[in-house]
Amino acid sequence: MSSNISPREILEHVEPAVRESGDIILDNWSGAKSIRHKGRVDLVTETDLAVEKDLTAKLGRILPEAGFLAEETASGGNLGESTWIVDPLDGTTNFAHGLPFVAVSVALWRDGEVVLGVVHIPQMGETFTAVKGEGARLNSHPIEVSPAAELEDSLTATGFPYDIDTRAEEEVQRLKHVLVSTRGIRRMGAAAVDLAYTACGRFEAFFEANLKPWDTAAGWLLVEEAGGRVTTFGNQSFHPFAGTVLASNGHIHDELSALLSTSSA
Repeated sequence: MSSNISPREILEHVEPAVRESGDIILDNWSGAKSIRHKGRVDLVTETDLAVEKDLTAKLGRILPEAGFLAEETASGGNLGESTWIVDPLDGTTNFAHGLPFVAVSVALWRDGEVVLGVVHIPQMGETFTAVKGEGARLNSHPIEVSPAAELEDSLTATGFPYDIDTRAEEEVQRLKHVLVSTRGIRRMGAAAVDLAYTACGRFEAFFEANLKPWDTAAGWLLVEEAGGRVTTFGNQSFHPFAGTVLASNGHIHDELSALLSTSSA
């Protein structure tokens, strides 16, 4: 496929490829799961590896000149001129326990920005897509962020870092500030799902620290193309290697950023 092909044209090939690779998750859902530990609570299964292998092969055929930054095989952490950013199974712990909030996340980084994003949630039959400058969609239907304008009317989502044992007090303080100021907090266990749900208005905001590019790249584009806003906790420009992420509908962004910044101080 030509390197001059537009992100919209690329998406026409990427979306079915992601769905097909996601079927591996469904096929392996009910059987015994071979699990190993990358850290105390950081898991990887044979399914993670199988999806990544299948997906990178498919993406490699779609855009042969693009490199890869994929969770299970990432090395160096570099983003080239054209790079696929892939999380084959976001929510591995959910998968291991039979919880349905599991996603395949794929983004295309080109010339210094994310230009295409897909988040597929196989168990829910939901595929979120976005192309830079062309809006975001859920199963081909346009989506927008929530119109809620008040923090107290907002449902927020968050997650916890794998090194929570060294950050527990910081996380508790952050939760306390947000919990008493909002309608509530949810913890889905997969950042790609949280970002997709923020993009379609199910959550007003999502925040988390210590994520990786493959956790956030596709969802970042989804939120912005759905009319939302993505920054760091401190309201600075977001990038794939940022230490924190705050995604919101935009209306509550500054107020929530102030809360998070205070609790991180």
